[in-house]
Amino acid sequence: MDIIGFIGLGIMGTPMAGHLLDAGYTVVASDHRSKPPADLVAKGLKTVTGHHAVAKTAEIIITMVPDTSEVADVLFGDNGVASGLTAGKLVIDMSSISPIKTKEFARKINGLGGDYLDAPVSGGEVGARAASLTIMVGGEEGAFERARPVFEKMGKNITLVGPNGVGQITKVANQIVVALTIEAVAEALVFASKAGADPAKVRQALMGGLAASRILEVHGERMIKRSFAPGFRIELHQKDLNLALEGAKTLGVALPNTSTTQQLFNACAANGGAKEDHSALVKALERMAGQELRE
Repeated sequence: MDIIGFIGLGIMGTPMAGHLLDAGYTVVASDHRSKPPADLVAKGLKTVTGHHAVAKTAEIIITMVPDTSEVADVLFGDNGVASGLTAGKLVIDMSSISPIKTKEFARKINGLGGDYLDAPVSGGEVGARAASLTIMVGGEEGAFERARPVFEKMGKNITLVGPNGVGQITKVANQIVVALTIEAVAEALVFASKAGADPAKVRQALMGGLAASRILEVHGERMIKRSFAPGFRIELHQKDLNLALEGAKTLGVALPNTSTTQQLFNACAANGGAKEDHSALVKALERMAGQELRE
């Protein structure tokens, strides 16, 4: 088995790395920020000092960090992955970042003799813990086939969608759908509650019809139970919708409902909710309606 370097042991990265350890992979992490999670250490996680040391030790290096600038720093900053990279190694970025920058990063890694895949995920913390993530991959088929056994330990729906950058384009499209569906569920439940119906029972009824969705199931329940501990933070969804809106401007594409939903996220962030789960978007609609959902 390839030795895997994993950089980014956060809400998503920790369970993802855990699945790789459970599968028998040797996993190496950088100790650049803090002590690694104790449960991963108990499973055999190894640590080294600096991202360059991760790249020197591992054959496959996975990054799972919040944004484009952090990926750039991890890969190409002082003592970054690039400084420890040798020919034949595979870099897989599973973060959600700019498709344009992704193509640039891929060219740089290719220039050093390495392969590069952009492989953002969907499914949130629940999917990461259940190893049921959807993984959208951009890159060369040979690199994808090499990575497939690794992906299969972390996800279920794994698709090579095109060359480098297309994985990130797909993730941006995914985040548009997720954001607008969260908004639709929130709007429907606030409407029902304001009209005098029990939102929990309304949600239960809707789950049996055409309106049923994973968002209604998981995030609708979060809205009703006021469970906004982050599986995916509002500030991260804002970042993803910014990528969508910037791309739309460049392409000359209108995304009117994406823009409206971003404003609702902005309103939540302005009221101290940037680090809450993105299902907390419902709070912006509740404030406007003067109606809070309750079971």
